[in-house]
Amino acid sequence: MATNASDTRSLGELFASLSKDTTTLVRQEIELAKTEISEKVSEATKNVVSLVVGGAIAYAALILILAAVAVGLAQIMEPWLAVLIVGVVVAIIGMVLLQKGLSALKNLNFVPEKTIESLKEDKEWAQQQMK
Repeated sequence: MATNASDTRSLGELFASLSKDTTTLVRQEIELAKTEISEKVSEATKNVVSLVVGGAIAYAALILILAAVAVGLAQIMEPWLAVLIVGVVVAIIGMVLLQKGLSALKNLNFVPEKTIESLKEDKEWAQQQMK
């Protein structure tokens, strides 16, 4: 085993340094995990907002469709057709938004993959330091 002339620290000093480096590394990993989870929660929040907006639009469409049916049955004239068309268009928009939000939520992965990969690298580093 070759010794480096500039590294004449004692075994105790080496272990203290290793302990300090490991503590710093763990703190950095915790910060990375917090950041990564925060990003994923932010993405989930956007998708939930899309679901809520889509649901509200679909609800408005249902009201319009029901109003069109009521107007159509009451008068049996052309105005109900216009209201019905508007209701159907709004319903389609609402369904598209709902499907988009649901699809995005189904594909969302909350596992902090970068942190897990970094922890694996840190484990390898720590093992190398102990040799």
